[in-house]
Amino acid sequence: MSTSPVTVDQRVASVEFTGDLLVVGLRDGRQISVPISWYPRLAAATPEQRNCWEVCGGGYGIHWPEIDEDLSTEGLLRGQAYPA
Repeated sequence: MSTSPVTVDQRVASVEFTGDLLVVGLRDGRQISVPISWYPRLAAATPEQRNCWEVCGGGYGIHWPEIDEDLSTEGLLRGQAYPA
């Protein structure tokens, strides 16, 4: 029996907001869900501002230009909230 190696790709594939969660889809099929309340700028943003995002940092980051917010997949995977 042979197995194929698992391909890990932490680059951003999608971003969506459901209820009170930010859900980031990764290229390897995983999804990261975190509370929007962890990120005050996102929590205060309008739905239109939240939906205006772009991939940055070689695919490993998300930037919201209208609210000047940046998140990385590394920080999301670590469960890193905005510093209090």
